Amino acid sequence: MQLVIVESPAKAKTIEKYLGKDFKVLASYGHVRDLPPKDGSVRPDEDFAMDWELYRDKQSRFKEIADAAKKADRLVLATDPDREGEAISWHVRELLAKRKALPKEVERVTFNAITKQAVTDAMKAPRDLDGDLIDAYLARRALDYLYGFTLSPVLWRRLPGAKSAGRVQSVALRLIVDREREIEAFTPQEYWSVVAKMEQDGTAFDARLVKHEGKKLDRLSLGDEGSAMAAKAAVESGKFTVEEIETRPLTRNPAPPFTTSTLQQEAARKLGYSASHTMRLAQSLYEAGAITYMRTDGVQMDGSAISAARKAIADRYDGHYLPEKPRHYSTKAKNAQEAHEAIRPTDFSRDRAGSGDEGKLYDLIFKRAMASQMAAARLERTTITFRDGTGKTELRATGQVVKFPGYFAVYQEGFDDKDSDDEDGLLPVMHKGDSPVKKAVKANQHFTQPPPRFSEASLVKRLEELGIGRPSTYASTIQTLRDRDYVRMEKNRFFAEESGRLLTAFLERFFERYVAYEFTAGMEDELDIVSDGKEDWKKLLEQFWRDFKPKTEEVMEKKPSEVTEVLDEFLSDYLFPPRADGKDPRTCPLCEQEGREGGRLALRGGRYGAFVACANYPECKFTRRFAQPDADGDAGADDGIMGKHPETGEEIHRKTGRFGPYIQMGEGKEAARASIPKDLDDFDLEWAIKLLELPRIVGTHPESGKEIEANIGRYGPYLRHDGKYAKLGSTRDVFDTGMNAAVTLLAEAANRKGGARGKAEPIKTLGAHPTSGGEIKVMPGRYGPYVTDGTTNATIPKDVKPEDVTEAQAIELIDARAAKGPAKKKGRKKAPAKKAAPKKAAAKKKPAAKKKAPAKAKDA
Repeated sequence: MQLVIVESPAKAKTIEKYLGKDFKVLASYGHVRDLPPKDGSVRPDEDFAMDWELYRDKQSRFKEIADAAKKADRLVLATDPDREGEAISWHVRELLAKRKALPKEVERVTFNAITKQAVTDAMKAPRDLDGDLIDAYLARRALDYLYGFTLSPVLWRRLPGAKSAGRVQSVALRLIVDREREIEAFTPQEYWSVVAKMEQDGTAFDARLVKHEGKKLDRLSLGDEGSAMAAKAAVESGKFTVEEIETRPLTRNPAPPFTTSTLQQEAARKLGYSASHTMRLAQSLYEAGAITYMRTDGVQMDGSAISAARKAIADRYDGHYLPEKPRHYSTKAKNAQEAHEAIRPTDFSRDRAGSGDEGKLYDLIFKRAMASQMAAARLERTTITFRDGTGKTELRATGQVVKFPGYFAVYQEGFDDKDSDDEDGLLPVMHKGDSPVKKAVKANQHFTQPPPRFSEASLVKRLEELGIGRPSTYASTIQTLRDRDYVRMEKNRFFAEESGRLLTAFLERFFERYVAYEFTAGMEDELDIVSDGKEDWKKLLEQFWRDFKPKTEEVMEKKPSEVTEVLDEFLSDYLFPPRADGKDPRTCPLCEQEGREGGRLALRGGRYGAFVACANYPECKFTRRFAQPDADGDAGADDGIMGKHPETGEEIHRKTGRFGPYIQMGEGKEAARASIPKDLDDFDLEWAIKLLELPRIVGTHPESGKEIEANIGRYGPYLRHDGKYAKLGSTRDVFDTGMNAAVTLLAEAANRKGGARGKAEPIKTLGAHPTSGGEIKVMPGRYGPYVTDGTTNATIPKDVKPEDVTEAQAIELIDARAAKGPAKKKGRKKAPAKKAAPKKAAAKKKPAAKKKAPAKAKDA
């Protein structure tokens, strides 16, 4: 028997079918072991010795592999064809050797697609494990461990509130923070454009003013309304004729097939998918045999794939769409790694695969790969210049026409933040001397815009351009930044949170070298040199550790107050922006209001992290929260006075505390407080007064005669009556719900609790299971979401959102659960025996007659 190891059960099932009865294919379910998350897992003083630990949830699975390996004559390691795949194979071999279960013959095979041809061809060309790739993996894993486990404790002790730092993660965060600084430092400039609305032979078009008073205009030439109106008047009074017509042909060549990073970028632009969602979908398509391996820097396609693509083009389009020679692409990435193919369909005659989001991603991959082998698009760009009688005023109109679509017929690449000034519309046919009709003239005000915030697509693109990290890790890196609350997403753009700014400031000030773009990119280059076998991996680690360790010790010796003082100066412009009245921005507003001298604000460190406080503490207790999403003081940070209560005259303060924003009226134990609900976009003084007056009495229940109360609690808005509750939909419902609605809601809530529980609605419905035939559903469960085909239920992993589960993933989870067999039930006979033991012991103290009597009574 020959044992083959792959990563996923879906792959295992497919490959076993291809290989036949002599082969047993088992899945490792990804990595089987890792460095334990504790100090000492990598020991630089012992020549970078590393401890590895088998994942707890892989114990039984690996036992199955070890048991099968003992019976096998040959072990074939067929994990993914990249550095991580090589590492998984190495871990499996090392663990089997440790358990003395390693077959005599051990070989490694790789294939770029899960098709019968690719798998059988790979099995005919086995090789040894690649030691250079394994060394590169060990270096990267040790490097990331030493960075994180050495730097993070420094953060916890010298920057309270910080959660973690990572070699690539921290640099990606710096990119987002740097962009935020650029936006804040940007000063918009006013400029105007003058556009004439014209018409020729019934076709309307726009002509832009490009010369005024004999001077060429650039973008900012008309910098105020006065000059713009003068220019507008000149256009309105002038009679314009066509002076020049320039027609220029353009050729646009198709982009190469997808790499990992370009797939993530384009899926974000065109489908709105996150990088992590894109990679999950691509993994499912790969395991289903629909596409080639999805972690690659390569842009080239195999010769047979190019031939298949050209045949598909010839079958679908006429000969003009097929170039005479095949197109060949070369990578431009700084640190292109293993020479894999680009991401492409395994079969160009198959224009659809998967369903839902998977199907959309396959369509994108298919069209991009197909277009990469098609003819160039031919366009014609026309520029028409108009002049008035004086020759001092000039207008220009541009238009673009597609003469031959070429690859445009299938696919056009998306772009981030495309300049909208291009005029690509059609222009009417005109000749020199023509005078089109001038319908109107408009002067439009504009302001220069700051650089745009990063989207996932543009961030991935920038990381790749700088050579930072690996495209296969971008999805997890970005997700970590979001999970740590260092950044947030709004309208598909990254915004740096205060905690992210504080961490970046700390690293820039105290670990500048290790968040420098050049250093991080250079480290990637070094790791690639290791994978090429040109550098020893331990030498690379020694060079890093020799400088990094002393630097962390140096920072650890500083007092927290010293660190805060440095950050106060470093972040001064951000923490204390100029005031509109021109006064010192560090002046304490509370001291200023109460006439105290010496009230100067500064950054301070506290139990929960950094905050802004007054130098007059404890006389002045003014504080302002900074980078503490989960922190609170004895009193929350005062954000300002909203106004006074109309009846009591007391001031209502808006504050920010440990659990978010709230309002407060009064001081000490007698103060009235209320959290500010998230669903109130128009929160003002009127709403504040309403919240402080809760609970609201809706009325008296017609049956019980007891009051119905509306209020907001820990779990949201609700109704309460006689110790029973009913949920309300929103904060507004607390104040708007009337008696009839309240009685109905309470009755419905009572019926739900007293009667049979309603059948849960599926979160998502997928296709039929290929084996059982049952409809696959994603369901909510008491212990978490799960997938089911009506026969087998399988829990969805915690790191996967239930709404993101694909049909292929669901089938894999169900099959894996079914393979384990039904859950073992505890024997019913053993449990009573344990309970009976103490009764017998106690019975010995009683007379025998008394012991038997109850037994006879029961039998009777």
